[in-house]
Amino acid sequence: MSKKTLTKTEFNYLSQKPGVQLIKAGTYLKKELNGLLGIPALKSQIIDVPVTSKENALSLGYFSMQPSEDFEFTYTYLEVKVVLKGKIVVRDAQGVKYVAEAGDVLIFTPDTTVIFDKESDGEAVYTGHRLPEPSFM
Repeated sequence: MSKKTLTKTEFNYLSQKPGVQLIKAGTYLKKELNGLLGIPALKSQIIDVPVTSKENALSLGYFSMQPSEDFEFTYTYLEVKVVLKGKIVVRDAQGVKYVAEAGDVLIFTPDTTVIFDKESDGEAVYTGHRLPEPSFM
């Protein structure tokens, strides 16, 4: 899969003028991660939504995972993930297991590698200090 490099100006940012915005549940359709990550049996979905291109880029996203396969992800940026329902289970590089359930918050700091555990079965909303990942849009 080739990655396209996008600049800050090529996104349709949510934050374009002062005011309040309401994003209703289901507004954004998530993409399947199995093909993107090359793990056919993985049952996990994601969507990135660009919020701002200002000094500290910010993206919003929706994530879900069903019991299927483990997958590894390395965070090169700060991300805060709030579990909305079910559970998201991750393990860190030392093998410590974190079970986040509805209402819990996971914070991933830069240069952190985690394994998303195959027993995960939940949905979350996240914000990350980065531009959106084009393959997740």
